[in-house]
Amino acid sequence: MRAAHPLPLSVGTSSTLAAAQGPETIVGWQRWSRFALPLGIVAAVGVVDYLASTEIQFALFYLIAVALAAWTVGRGFGVLVSVLSLCAWLLGDLAGGVAHPRPFVMMWNAAIVLGFYLVVVALLGRVRDMNHELERRVAQRTIALTEEMAERQRLEREMLDVGERERRRIGRDLHDSLGQLLTGTALAGQVLHERLAARELDEAGDASRVVGLVEEAIELTRSLSRGLDPVEMAGGGLDEGLRELAMTTSAHPNVRCEYYCPCAIAIRDQAAAGHLYRISQEAISNAIRHGRASHIALRLEPVGEGLRLVVDDDGSGLPPPGRRGPGMGLRIMAHRAAMMNGTLEVRARAGGGSTVVCELPAV
Repeated sequence: MRAAHPLPLSVGTSSTLAAAQGPETIVGWQRWSRFALPLGIVAAVGVVDYLASTEIQFALFYLIAVALAAWTVGRGFGVLVSVLSLCAWLLGDLAGGVAHPRPFVMMWNAAIVLGFYLVVVALLGRVRDMNHELERRVAQRTIALTEEMAERQRLEREMLDVGERERRRIGRDLHDSLGQLLTGTALAGQVLHERLAARELDEAGDASRVVGLVEEAIELTRSLSRGLDPVEMAGGGLDEGLRELAMTTSAHPNVRCEYYCPCAIAIRDQAAAGHLYRISQEAISNAIRHGRASHIALRLEPVGEGLRLVVDDDGSGLPPPGRRGPGMGLRIMAHRAAMMNGTLEVRARAGGGSTVVCELPAV
């Protein structure tokens, strides 16, 4: 027997060649290895079967190659490897000098072994088909769920946009129609008051009170209009809008709202600025209505390339999860933050009250 000469390749050279292979070469090698590995196992077991002669029965060991071929490639290749395994097993027995009393015995044994191989091939092929079908269904379902989630996010975004446009329209209508009407009413009442006062009638005081009430209604209308249709959020408009929001909140009885911004912050995305304003609005509203807060601190500050909005209050804090109502405020705030690729955290303060923190990665 001739000695096999080692290949003149060092470990470093092999690593260099493997590193030089591109992805297509590696994929091609993996594809061919599915065929080469079962055939190599058949050859290896056949050599051992030949060397062991009749002392050990190796028919079962060929099953490794048969199963590997059927699982990695398919039924056809599994049948081919089964036939090759049977031939290697028979050749090993014949080379080892196995004697059969009649040729029928050898054929019977070969048929039993081949039938066993084919049953394994059929079962593994069936399992392989079921696995591929399951993977196909999972992939289809994943795609469907991804598309459904994307469509749901699109619809939610459109709903928020529609709601924002409606708020702005109502705010403009309040300012342009109702505000103008109330202003005209106040002017007419003032004229009436002056005429009554010129005649020195007692009803002049009543007319003055009516004018005062109308002016309060005008101011309330303007406040509602600013809340529904805040200043333009592009550039530094958010800073102005939050400052106006703090002033409007401080107009409530027994409530003081302060706004802090360490430096001028320009936001390029007008939609993100609008979401931040609405989150501030909702957080302040929750603090007043549910937390009965008397002091609210609104803070807008840069954090790296992003932005952080913080709303602190000294109210009663967050109720336990079991006692929270079915309100949509927190969920809408969280959804607005998610639409900006940001995060929203609502936590209770140690000294009482709650803190709402919204962070954006970039603005």
